Amino acid sequence: MGRTLPPCACSIAGSDSGGGAGLQADLKVFAGLGVWGLSVVTAVTAQNTRGVAGISLTSPPMVSLQLETLCDEFEILAMKTGMLGDSGIIRAVARGIPEGVPLVLDPVMVSTSGHALLADAARDDLVRLLLPRATVVTPNAREAEVLSGLSPIRDLRQAADAGRKILELGPEYVLVKGGHLSGNRAADLLLSSSGEWCLSTPRYPYEIHGAGCCFSAALCAYLAHGLDVPEAFGRAKAYMDGLVRNARRAPSGIHVLTPGPEQSFPGGTGETGSSVSTSTVQQK
Repeated sequence: MGRTLPPCACSIAGSDSGGGAGLQADLKVFAGLGVWGLSVVTAVTAQNTRGVAGISLTSPPMVSLQLETLCDEFEILAMKTGMLGDSGIIRAVARGIPEGVPLVLDPVMVSTSGHALLADAARDDLVRLLLPRATVVTPNAREAEVLSGLSPIRDLRQAADAGRKILELGPEYVLVKGGHLSGNRAADLLLSSSGEWCLSTPRYPYEIHGAGCCFSAALCAYLAHGLDVPEAFGRAKAYMDGLVRNARRAPSGIHVLTPGPEQSFPGGTGETGSSVSTSTVQQK
């Protein structure tokens, strides 16, 4: 008699033909963290670490059918979204995601190379239909500016102000990723109506492709394992420190992550130099 599947998590995102971000990165993280990865393909991209050469969006009916087919068989314990592309896909996802399943919403709007990945007209649908259903929304500084209407966001205090504004849009938690904030440490800020948590790790001197995707995928994986959001945040942050510290240089010179089992990195369960700071963030 065969063994049963590990916990199932689903990534709803675009395909990155270079393998460093998108669905490919999500599924590698899921596998490394002991989660059975399911996927809903929202787009096929032609890209490498240098940039995006082209995008072909999946039709909304096909997005709906993928979701329906997965939910018909698998018990999905957590879901995440990445690149959604346009309003039709956002609406299909909003209709198809099961009620009560933790949702990590990564509001992918622009690629690292500057290519637009979400139509401007679709932002209102993202805010109206998916943010109120999100367990955690994970914007980087630029995405937090768009969602909050506050600009610029360059330090933790500005990130906290933006995160509180985004909380008003309905998600349970907001995680403002601090990779582009100032400072010699990479600080990420988690906010909810009940508290705020700031975790920082060393900042490494190279550009990373796909870090945002891997971070949100790790958070999703830990939620699928039954952790609560603050604990999942701490574990995902420590895991990401291991990934970034062990990044590999692609031919372009940009670095990519090589997700593997948590225990393959020294300190993968939280001994990577992560530190909790609240003094730099005004508590409200």
